[in-house]
Amino acid sequence: MGEIKKMKYKYKIMTVFVILFFFTMCFTPNIIANTEIVKKEKTVTSFKNGNYDLLIITPDKWVKNLKPLSNHKENVGIKNRIIPLSEIYDTIYWNGRDDAEKIKYYIKNAYEYWGIRYVLLVGGHDGQSYNWNIPVRYVDMGNSYEAKILSDLYFADLIDDKGNFSSWDTNYDQKYMDWYDTKNPIDTYVDFTPEIAVGRLPCRNSVEVKNMVNKIIKYEQTAYNKEWFKKMVAIAGDTYPEYKNSLWKGYEGEHYADMAFENMTGFEQIRLYTSLGNFNGPKEIIPVINKGCGILYFVGHGNPMVWANHYPNDEKITKGMMLRHMFMLYNFHKTPVTVVSGCHNSQFDITILNIIKEIKNHGLQEGIQRILIRGEGAYECFSWLLTNRALGGSVSTLGCTALGFTKEDKVSFDGGINELEVLFFKEYGQNKIDILGDAWKNAITNYNNKYPIDWNDATKDDWVDAQIIQTWALFGDPSLKIGGYPEN
Repeated sequence: MGEIKKMKYKYKIMTVFVILFFFTMCFTPNIIANTEIVKKEKTVTSFKNGNYDLLIITPDKWVKNLKPLSNHKENVGIKNRIIPLSEIYDTIYWNGRDDAEKIKYYIKNAYEYWGIRYVLLVGGHDGQSYNWNIPVRYVDMGNSYEAKILSDLYFADLIDDKGNFSSWDTNYDQKYMDWYDTKNPIDTYVDFTPEIAVGRLPCRNSVEVKNMVNKIIKYEQTAYNKEWFKKMVAIAGDTYPEYKNSLWKGYEGEHYADMAFENMTGFEQIRLYTSLGNFNGPKEIIPVINKGCGILYFVGHGNPMVWANHYPNDEKITKGMMLRHMFMLYNFHKTPVTVVSGCHNSQFDITILNIIKEIKNHGLQEGIQRILIRGEGAYECFSWLLTNRALGGSVSTLGCTALGFTKEDKVSFDGGINELEVLFFKEYGQNKIDILGDAWKNAITNYNNKYPIDWNDATKDDWVDAQIIQTWALFGDPSLKIGGYPEN
């Protein structure tokens, strides 16, 4: 009997040990996340060498909806694969501390094994809920206005300057690009150089997916050499009136619009400027867009619900377009590539649930005031509603997911979001880069090279430059052929 008791005791010890080991392995990933283990990336052996240009990453439920786009891309020579999220999570089950990082690991392996150049992320909020159809990355580039901001550049900057996976979390605390604007950066030596081009369709339902698939295909099939495409429209005003600051001389919005025109030779130039008296609101903008144009450039101020600008050296602002005006756009398939220069016009995480949230957190009066000022209580943001407009709008839109800082926000009085936008126009107009994502990628790279971050003595100007390139989002297909393909 004594031997039996000893054996039972040993079995109990072994059982406890097994349970503890199982618990440790299954339930402590966050505990070990800050240790060396996250620095060791495991090789994804299920990847076989291949040759693809484009990955279309989507929730499983939209795979069928995206097959017409995939087939069209193959027909124009863009080899691609549709990758459902389930495949990513099954393949990268041992890497990545959250779903966004798993996606980035998958993209990195696809870049290294398949040679991909473009990634299209299909998915935004699931309807008006706070749930995501596809994960996003919020970065901790905090400031007094907002603690976290959306960045799709995170998915494009795959490799650091040492050739390793670029986690954007150099101290491994699961805060990404942690840098408050009045303090020293916590995450440092991030190079922000995109290895690939990333675009997003922040679709909230299958109707938007189908609409964007049809819009992209139709554009690439019909835009080539059309008269409407040869028109460029710029809408601008005096972004920073001089009466507020003697350094703010000239009409900044119109100045950068003119710089964009200088880089877009061969286009008919259509200027809607407050200084010319032909931009006083949507009544001048909508008819011009409805006639069709190849390039559209808004230069001014904004929030997720509205875009606007000042009259010359005047406190008065003209509200160029609001969300409701999108439903007056009937340019059908004459859809431009659009750049929207303004704060938060591309903040695609807004939802009408924010109205309830703000009132609950701040009370009725202050909550409503915050919603009106911040514009975060609408069903979709300005840039995305413009892009997914079924009867017109744009085929793609580039804009800021957060505050769109300009040179006026820098001590050096140089650079800013407007200069980044002009670099984009230069890529297409002067350097003849006619693939949308390549122009986006090159503009960010060139801006980053011109204004590199001094990590040893980072200043407010460095913070502004880092924030700008992180939040400049591309809504649309990064493999889009600007101007379409010639007819067969």
